[in-house]
Amino acid sequence: MIKVPYKTLILCLFFLPLYSFAQHPADERETQKKGDGFLYGVGLSVNQEIYKGYNTRIMPLPMVGYKGEKLSVFGPFISYKLKDVNSFTLSANLSPRFQGFDESDSNIFEGMEKRKSSLDAGISIDYQKNDWKIGLKSMFDVLSNSNGYEIKSSVGRVIRYGPIFFEPSISLSLLDKNHVNYYYGVSTSEINQERVAYSSDSAMNKSLGLSIATPILLGGYTRLNIEYTWYDKNITNSPLVEKETSLSLLLIFTKNF
Repeated sequence: MIKVPYKTLILCLFFLPLYSFAQHPADERETQKKGDGFLYGVGLSVNQEIYKGYNTRIMPLPMVGYKGEKLSVFGPFISYKLKDVNSFTLSANLSPRFQGFDESDSNIFEGMEKRKSSLDAGISIDYQKNDWKIGLKSMFDVLSNSNGYEIKSSVGRVIRYGPIFFEPSISLSLLDKNHVNYYYGVSTSEINQERVAYSSDSAMNKSLGLSIATPILLGGYTRLNIEYTWYDKNITNSPLVEKETSLSLLLIFTKNF
């Protein structure tokens, strides 16, 4: 079943320019310096879900945002550079977590309490040298919906062919047991013929990614992100889950006002 979550869409329309401009290596950033300021654009997000009966989220995304030297604000997405020394950057981040479900999303959720999206806050440390990028980010749920946290590490390398940038990457994401049990657990009060009670420990997901970006189309900046994720058994063993992997695609185009 294909879902188009419009509540998520409203929040996301401010996010994607930040995602596009916040993660570029030195050469690519030089290409985009003129992209700082107010931005507008369009995008399309396609994400496979691993829940039973909830296969794909498709979101068309109009976008408006702002990118400054240190502060980036796009709706509820906020990033501020605290320190920039040599090749290291320390940043504070605030971002929504678009995760969760309600009964209408799939038959497997019938009779379950709604799992809410939330708001995460934390810090990130990025190291960039030549064409290599290493990142470490820690985020926790400040709305206490899951009371969980996520620690993500990533390594990537930028390969440039003329005006086109390719960036393969690998990442590991540690989700604590509060997060896992909130979004994938089943309480004793939610048991039925299709669902047994389920709780687990922390989970480590692994991902491979590829980003392709260029400034040569229609006078703006175009970026395609592809990510394939393998989920930890502490997630895939949940009676709510039917898949062990997922694929996500994000295509965006932005221009300056």
